[in-house]
Amino acid sequence: MKPDLSNLCRVVSRIQEIEARFAPQSKRPQSKQRDRTFSEALRKSEEDIAPPKKAARRDHQEGFSQTLDGLAKRYAVDPNLVRSVIVAESGGDPNAVSPKGALGLMQLMPATASHLGVDDPFDPMQNLEGGIKYLAQLIDRYEGDVEKALAAYNAGPGAVDRHGGIPPFRETQAYVKKVLSLCAKSEVD
Repeated sequence: MKPDLSNLCRVVSRIQEIEARFAPQSKRPQSKQRDRTFSEALRKSEEDIAPPKKAARRDHQEGFSQTLDGLAKRYAVDPNLVRSVIVAESGGDPNAVSPKGALGLMQLMPATASHLGVDDPFDPMQNLEGGIKYLAQLIDRYEGDVEKALAAYNAGPGAVDRHGGIPPFRETQAYVKKVLSLCAKSEVD
């Protein structure tokens, strides 16, 4: 039986895409480039690597809104809760990668993404569906207790089960508060 290398190939391809973003444009400076002042060169390099403007990111997020609403309805999850999780997890960046290896809009861990049928966690639509489905599973697991479900989304269900509720981890406690606060604010807006 041959091992399935398709996921590995996707990861390697994604790494190459990311490396290409940060690779120098040319190995040798051209004469025009040598004539620029240091401050001009610095300004130019900052422009080249600047993150997308907030308006561009907002337009990108608005494109997901209809899909998000449909998936939230399908899995019976409050769409404002989903939006709040996205803001807390990735700030709405579909290419986000956490220091712990969580990926995409809803910051799915690779094993969780695979278990949920997400082949490409950087594909916003797949990530949304996987993340919303996972959130729904956690809400069901904890019998509608959204705080426990959010804690499990952040720290893992094992940690919530071991502690009989929100674990005593500062990060997880702050995460639950942040998501609930964002959700309450979005219901007012």
